[in-house]
Order: sequence, then structure tokens, then C-alpha cells
Amino acid sequence: MTIALSQADYWDLIQANPTVKPTESGASGFDTTWSYPAQLGKGFIRKIHPRQGLDLAIANYQPNQDVIIEAPDREHPLEYEFSLVREQSKASFESEYYFFSGSGLAERDVCHCERDLQVLDVSFHLEPELFCTWMGDRLEQSTTPVKALVNAPSQARYTYASSPTVAMQATIQQILNCPYTGLTQQIYLESKVWELMALHLEQMLQHQLDQPPKQTLKPDDIQRLHYVREILKLQLNDPPSLNGLARQVGLNEFTLKQGFRHLFGTTVFGCLHHYRMERAKTLLADGHLNVTEVARDVGFTSRGHFAAAFRKKFGVNPKTYSLMAREQAG
Repeated sequence: MTIALSQADYWDLIQANPTVKPTESGASGFDTTWSYPAQLGKGFIRKIHPRQGLDLAIANYQPNQDVIIEAPDREHPLEYEFSLVREQSKASFESEYYFFSGSGLAERDVCHCERDLQVLDVSFHLEPELFCTWMGDRLEQSTTPVKALVNAPSQARYTYASSPTVAMQATIQQILNCPYTGLTQQIYLESKVWELMALHLEQMLQHQLDQPPKQTLKPDDIQRLHYVREILKLQLNDPPSLNGLARQVGLNEFTLKQGFRHLFGTTVFGCLHHYRMERAKTLLADGHLNVTEVARDVGFTSRGHFAAAFRKKFGVNPKTYSLMAREQAG
């Protein structure tokens, strides 16, 4: 059996469960642990709040059935996630990877938690203002890739996935085995978050140095990239993932992302967002659908996120635009 939940419903379900042994500082809201919902599986999810603008999460759970969690288009802070999984028949965790996201607009995605796989996940969410404060003058002096970590809420976010270095793995183990409590714990954990940030920046910059020089796109690749745009136009409300798009047109994901930006001057997500907004504008002017129906038609699960995106794109609320367009037509 598979259970499908929105991200909001998933967290409502988790937070409805009794807190597991509140820690010494839990009374102040610094450190809170929830039991994983019994109807989904077993385990716990712990959230630690070392300071304003920074949250650390430690999750250790095992679903007893497949769980699909759908997240809508949303504004996203900086995020670092370190994840391991362990099959029921095996003694140790495997499949180590880490994922880093800059701030900006995160497109709709789906997380699939498989039954009988134990997940150990350490992640932190960092508000861009705190990151900029930490960087200070160094942000202006840094290279373009570092500046790309902080984007406006309407811009597609920077993402990076790779295997963790030995130093990163050691830092994660120190977080999981923190020997302190109270104020000392807050200071210690925050220092480890910044340590992970420094280690990621080092890996990111090294990756940039190792990149081969850009190559001219082949005519066949250009044709495939134009086909990608046609797919996006036809599947606004349920577009394939980047990996799915790449497979569908016969490109690797790197060529798809780099070639698309080189050929069209925008990202795949930026192009999709443009087509969604233009389609929404047409539907609102027709007046046959209300704002919620238009949002759903172009792929937004949240009317609020759709309204914010439309207002940022065209400078007017979708409902106001619809009324104005119908008045002009009449």
C-alpha cells in the first residue's frame, strides 16, 4: 500500500504525535523531538534551533509502507542534507550522499520513502540573511558560484549533489554524538553547521576548477533542446523531472542544464515558469476558470504561491488581472 501526502499534511501528522523525552532545553523550544507517526512506520524526527534563522533536523525512521510526499513550488532557504539508508536485511547504513541547495524558488517535487528502508538524515535550513551576515564582505569579494547561493524568492535555486568528503562525514558524526546540553550544545551545533558550510564551499569551488571548458553545442543537441521546450509547453501542470526530461530527449542531465542555459539564456525551470505564467495570463483573461482552477491548471498546488508568482511576474494580482481583462473585452 502507498500513502500519498502533501508536505503540509505530512508535517501536521508528525507534529500531532507526542514529544519524545523533551530535552533539558526543550522547554524553550530549542530542541524538540517527535515520534514518527505510527500509521507510517517507526522512528523519530528531531528539530534543533541553535539561533534565529537556523534550524537543524535529525531524522531516523523506517516506513512500514511506501510514502509519497509532494512539495509545492515554494520559497526555499539554504539547505544542507546528509542522508544514509539501511535495508532491513543489512547491518549498516549505506548510500551516503549529500545535497546542497541555495536559496530561491524550489519547484514542485516528490519524495518517495520506500517501506522497510531505514533512513538516517541530518539537515539544516539557513535563512539567506544569516548566511549573508556570516559571509559579510567576503560575499562581495567571492566568485560568481558563491554569490549564486543566494537568489531572490522568484529565481530558481542553485543545487548540488555529491558524495560527502571524509571531513564532512566526521562533522556529521560529531553532530549526531554531541556530548553537550543547553547553551553549550547550541554553540557547538552552530559551529558544526558553519564547518559544513565551509567544507561545501571548498568542494564547490574545487568542482568549478575541475570543469572542462565549454563546448559548442552540436546541431543534434540543439534540436533536442528545442524539443525540451515543446515538452514543457505541453506538460505545464505535471512536467517531467530534469532526469526524466534528459532521458526523454536523449541527453545527459549535465548537457540538458548547461546547453539549455547557453541556447535560451535561462534554466529549464525558468522556461517552465515563464510558460506557466503566460498560460495563466491567457486563462485568466478568458474568464472561464477562477484563480484556484487556473493555478491548478498550470501546475501550482497552492493558490498563494501562484498568486505571489503571478504578481511578481506581471505586477498585479491574478484576480485583479482577470477582472481588468474582462472589463476591457466587454
